[in-house]
Amino acid sequence: MRFPIVLAASLFSTATFAQPLVAEAPLRAHLSFLADDLLEGRGTGQRGGDLAVRYLETQAAVAGLQPLPDGTYRQALTIVGSKALPSSTVTFSAGGKTLSPAFGQDIVFGAANGQQKVAFDAPVVFAGYGIRAPEENWDDFKGADLKGKLVIMMVNDPQPTTAEPNRFAGKSLTWYGRWVYKYEEALRQGAAGVLLIHTTASASYPWSVPANGFGHERFNLAGAGNAMEGWLQEDMARALFQAGGQDLDALRAQAETRAFRPVALNATVKVALNSQIRSIEQFNVAGIVPGTDPKLKDEAVIYSAHWDHLGKDDEGSQRAGQSDHIYNGAIDNASGAAALLAMAQVAVKQPARRTQIFLWPAGEETGMLGSTAYTRKPLWPLAKTAADLNLDSMNFVGKTHDIGVAGAERSSLYASAAKVAKRMGLRLAPTIPDLSGAFYRADHFAFAKAGVPAFNVGSAVFSGDGSFDFVQEPKASGERLVAFKKDYHQVTDEYNPSWDLSGMVQQAQFTLNLGYEVANDKNLPTWNKGEAFGKVKR
Repeated sequence: MRFPIVLAASLFSTATFAQPLVAEAPLRAHLSFLADDLLEGRGTGQRGGDLAVRYLETQAAVAGLQPLPDGTYRQALTIVGSKALPSSTVTFSAGGKTLSPAFGQDIVFGAANGQQKVAFDAPVVFAGYGIRAPEENWDDFKGADLKGKLVIMMVNDPQPTTAEPNRFAGKSLTWYGRWVYKYEEALRQGAAGVLLIHTTASASYPWSVPANGFGHERFNLAGAGNAMEGWLQEDMARALFQAGGQDLDALRAQAETRAFRPVALNATVKVALNSQIRSIEQFNVAGIVPGTDPKLKDEAVIYSAHWDHLGKDDEGSQRAGQSDHIYNGAIDNASGAAALLAMAQVAVKQPARRTQIFLWPAGEETGMLGSTAYTRKPLWPLAKTAADLNLDSMNFVGKTHDIGVAGAERSSLYASAAKVAKRMGLRLAPTIPDLSGAFYRADHFAFAKAGVPAFNVGSAVFSGDGSFDFVQEPKASGERLVAFKKDYHQVTDEYNPSWDLSGMVQQAQFTLNLGYEVANDKNLPTWNKGEAFGKVKR
């Protein structure tokens, strides 16, 4: 994040225009309420989430946003919740040995197909990175029949080499390296189940992250999903491969080459997965500022920020010995949700040539479910959606001299962002390698996958080292930003009235200004030549 406060400037290239100015008071008020204990962490499928939706739709109406064609501010989506029961087991038979990994310690798994009972016996196959990427001339499957088999994959993607320093974006993590892609590919391959080998280095987070995730209820959109998916702790994977007659490290080395083919282990697995299943209705919230141009009003710019967080966890807090059981999610992402309300409040007073849509997706923390559901059944035709500008985990430290636009360099949005930054007296922060795959971990990515130019605007919180050019106390401000990482997805992500929100206002202002730049331009944004998402027809 990075931002000084904005002066009135020209939004159009051909006309002088007093641009709407985002105010701090409403942003702070919305933030403090959305992050309050009263909303119980805005959990998916929880009462607090329902309260958040009710608040957002009410405030959208108060701000003057127009409702959807059905007269409401809600877009419904059906989500299936699943939690593996203690009676569930996974047992390997390999080379005459029986291995029974302990749930939570050696293995985590769950069902994503909405079925209460999943049971199968299957051979075990190692599929390397589990990637099919034609543009990289890469296919780890090579026509192998994986139907009805348990597939074990590595996370991350093939590493750069001296001969190919830029393959799979070099040191940056691509979409193919994300666990979500691996699960999707296993489903396309018809696998009976899929397990990912965990290492902290390859996943970019410790074992506790998947262990905690699968220890709680998990959510998926209703429809087809893997019958069994999960993670295997590295030591257990090594023991399994050894018992199955293979050396894990040797196979990993093979998987770094295009010549790799799936390798069958001398092993089978017996799965008995019993789950607690429920189907719930959740809601995206959306409101509209109609465009003014007779033709361009049929096209729209979307501003998005997810409203959900991790909710209330009485059981987990008791296990951890915590008295606080509410994951308030003040920064992640009451900040973005509040900013959108403050932006909408001023946008309605000055419509742009194109229509503007303010969208609060549900279920981002459970796998970008709300934004994915939106792109499957869009409220506005994707072919006429100019861009999605997303806000997530905003700057709470103070104003900066620069603004982060990581991901914008993939499209013409970068040039638009540069124009807006110059008007605001800001610099664009330099692009750094995306080592953790941040571009693929927020709601804008659902739009990118659907072919809509999109990026997460100015998110300094997860940019790496927090080394942004803060206006006040640069070193101390950067340290405060970095320190937030210990609060990420913890009960300590709580609103603090002493926060300097000038940087958050600045970030919201930049996003709104960029939206107007796109909404008033005669041309729609385009993906850069060769960019994979530009090949998606929308």
